[in-house]
Amino acid sequence: MDSENLFYPELTLETDDIIMELAIKKDYSTIKDLNKRKEEFIKDLHDFINEFSETDESLDFIKYYD
Repeated sequence: MDSENLFYPELTLETDDIIMELAIKKDYSTIKDLNKRKEEFIKDLHDFINEFSETDESLDFIKYYD
């Protein structure tokens, strides 16, 4: 990817309870097999959520509902 002309594809995930707007920084085009590309993306989403759950920001967010 050209670092001078960064464009991150955006994705909106929506369920009944959550709408999440994501900008995808990783270049998945290097994974040619679509199933493996999807698996890698889903793994990265899981890792992202797990990482977030360990941050102070996640606790601060939950405290919003107090």
